[in-house]
Amino acid sequence: MMDQINRWLNRHPERVQAQVEIYTWQTCPFCIRAKLLLWWKGVPFTEYKIDGDGAARVNMATRANGRRSVPQIFVNNQHVGGCDDLYELDRAGQLDGLLSQMPAD
Repeated sequence: MMDQINRWLNRHPERVQAQVEIYTWQTCPFCIRAKLLLWWKGVPFTEYKIDGDGAARVNMATRANGRRSVPQIFVNNQHVGGCDDLYELDRAGQLDGLLSQMPAD
């Protein structure tokens, strides 16, 4: 049944090979929106909820080249930015290709 729904919606979760990580705050609307796009595409992701965790936020900012806003999203350990950046990649037709790449060892 789910395969039929995915075909009807033009979703291809079987093509997702990438490792996706997202730093979030629980009530952040941009975080929720970014996770919804990933969910819609059938992308499994690792979520780091950093609400009130200063050390986790420093780690995120270090990985994100100093960016401290949430969400911060990484695909195969490459920083792709925040929610707007993720949606822009999708609008430009680049997100699916990025998600289909296997992580480098």
